[in-house]
Amino acid sequence: MKALVSHQLVRFLEARGVEHIFGLCGHTNIAVLTALEGSKIKFVNTRHEQVAAHAADGYARARRTTSVVLSHLGPGLTNAATGVANAALDSIPMVVIAGDVPSHYYGKHPHQEVNLHADAAQWEIYKPFVKRAWRVERPDLFPEILAKAFQLAETGRPGPVLVSVPMDIFSMEIDTDLFEQRRVHTRHVEKPTIDEQTAEKIVLALADAKAPVIYAGGGVLLAQASKELGEFADFLSIPVAHSLMGKGALPDDHPMVLGMTGFWGTKFINDSTRNADVVFGMGTSFKEADCSSWEKDYTFDIPASRLIQIDIDPDEIGRNYPVEIGAVADLKAALTVLNRVARRLYPTGRGDDALRQSIQDYRTTFRAGNAAAEASDQFPMRPERILADVRAVLPRDAIITTDVGWNKNGVGQQFPIYEPGSILTPGGFATMGFGAPAALGAKIACPERVVISLVGDGGFGQNPALLATAFEEGVPVVWVIMNNHAFGTIAGLQKAHFGTTLGTIFEKDGKPYSPDYAAVARAYGVDGVRINAADEFKPALEAAIASGRPTVLDVIMENAPVPTNGHWNIMDIYSPGKKVHHVAT
Repeated sequence: MKALVSHQLVRFLEARGVEHIFGLCGHTNIAVLTALEGSKIKFVNTRHEQVAAHAADGYARARRTTSVVLSHLGPGLTNAATGVANAALDSIPMVVIAGDVPSHYYGKHPHQEVNLHADAAQWEIYKPFVKRAWRVERPDLFPEILAKAFQLAETGRPGPVLVSVPMDIFSMEIDTDLFEQRRVHTRHVEKPTIDEQTAEKIVLALADAKAPVIYAGGGVLLAQASKELGEFADFLSIPVAHSLMGKGALPDDHPMVLGMTGFWGTKFINDSTRNADVVFGMGTSFKEADCSSWEKDYTFDIPASRLIQIDIDPDEIGRNYPVEIGAVADLKAALTVLNRVARRLYPTGRGDDALRQSIQDYRTTFRAGNAAAEASDQFPMRPERILADVRAVLPRDAIITTDVGWNKNGVGQQFPIYEPGSILTPGGFATMGFGAPAALGAKIACPERVVISLVGDGGFGQNPALLATAFEEGVPVVWVIMNNHAFGTIAGLQKAHFGTTLGTIFEKDGKPYSPDYAAVARAYGVDGVRINAADEFKPALEAAIASGRPTVLDVIMENAPVPTNGHWNIMDIYSPGKKVHHVAT
């Protein structure tokens, strides 16, 4: 029996358990949109492909599944590229299905074809950042390519893939057996672990160390290994520091959690990792900002500190620091073995009450240092007050998304996360514009949970048309715009090093300028509230959450820099030898 490829594609996705597709229409993909009519798969219609990609990214993180993006060719695919690249650098599984020019028009430069250097070459645009890009040349090969696409996106180090499909292939008929044959293929691939001998070497090395530290990255969350990590750290009394992407790998109130390292880390945390004699890196790439540009005087002093590293991606083992013990493994599986071996070697565990007390004392001191700012009634509001009020209102399992600036760096440093995977932040690509649409995807993925997007005015202004989707689909996200009338972090850098803020602040006739985002929200049909005093914010946030409606809270904020104790080499490039960081603008 034969059937249209577009209809068989939809049935294939249904059988895989796909419940939502994010995207935008175009003349190359309307055959697929038509096939979705009547399907149990919900098409989430966006007004810009970057919104679709970021929303799909947030959906995949919150749902812990592979998301699907449907794109048009040419400008549609390039619009989505930033969001797909962001997902790639953060190891988020995603399948992008893009319409392409008709196969019989290759070389004729049809409408919207990418063709300056090769014919039908749009798929090559994605090659630098996706795990693989396919161009479907024959309809009978599409089912096999699609199955491979999902498997590749989900296995090893997860990430996006692209399947570029000439529009005429969507409208061809092929034998249904070709798709049916793919159903028998496994959807779960067993993941590698470590053997008992390797686990014993690691446990003994940590137990013999005078000052060991576990360094947790985003790979812990991708592997859903938080429970196993907590058991291991608690049983052997090993403190846990984390990267930006590792925030939430353990709850911030876990007794062994130190906090985030690097440029936006604190002295206590950076000193703890720099002075460790053994560092156990789990699922981390040791990225520049997390490691103070890899300079040994600030965050890590490796190889003076011995490094043990486990990662699912062999390319990460020893990428930035030499490794004494390295293993390629799934962290959940590896930690299961490590916990078993630790209990065999040390049946009663290893206690360190003094260490636990030092961590608690540090937390008390750190909180005390922020207390005045968190309670400040000044307006424009202090960013610390905004974060403190948000945390006070939210349930423990609420999901927050961040963008870039205070809402990412300050959150990483100061905002407690209690549920693994409940903070979604743009890490490797640090994409401005991620946070607001990612919250859409997260709420669609987890409708029963409160979802808050902490985003700057610069980031929210990238794609405010996401509010149309929120209204149409009834997605009750609350966007908290931390509005400092600037690209605040960059403005602080420029002012500190060059004495100007040209191109980094928003003003009209010498006065701070911002659109009235609350009014913009109302124009889209979404609730919008502009905060005019510090004591208005918390009640407004509580009301927005209780309303069950999408809401924008536009909060005017002082542009004060995030406190930093680490280092970033760009400072030396700008101002050699001056130790200058950011200033308020």
